[in-house]
Amino acid sequence: MAGRGKPFQAGQSGNPAGKAKGTRNGTTVALEKMFEDEARDITRKVIELAKDGDTVALRLCLDRLMPVRKDRPILFTLPPIDTPADLTKATNALLQGVAAGEITPSEAAELSKLVDAHVKAIEAVEFASRLAALEQTAGGTR
Repeated sequence: MAGRGKPFQAGQSGNPAGKAKGTRNGTTVALEKMFEDEARDITRKVIELAKDGDTVALRLCLDRLMPVRKDRPILFTLPPIDTPADLTKATNALLQGVAAGEITPSEAAELSKLVDAHVKAIEAVEFASRLAALEQTAGGTR
């Protein structure tokens, strides 16, 4: 490889703008084109197999008709969380909700993450306020 230099500077992309927005994967486009004319026949065949008792075809049809729900709204009331001290009230409400069967343990865990993020936001605001007050006090004594 003598005489050939590097085409790009180290740390510099050959395509800084990246892929054009909306560019589709070539394999996906080719597969879609291949099945475009056959989709109706394939779908009909899968339905026939499902009706004849083919469990894989049946599962495929059901997954398309009624996909597994990934998430759902949770109708659960938490007490207000205005200070970090209110965290125990919120976690207690979550524990009680799980114990009463109002929410599942995994739902309580997800809600706990939201509560934790909210408490961290409150703490950050309180810290910024205290820091500003200290800076104002320190600036006034100079």
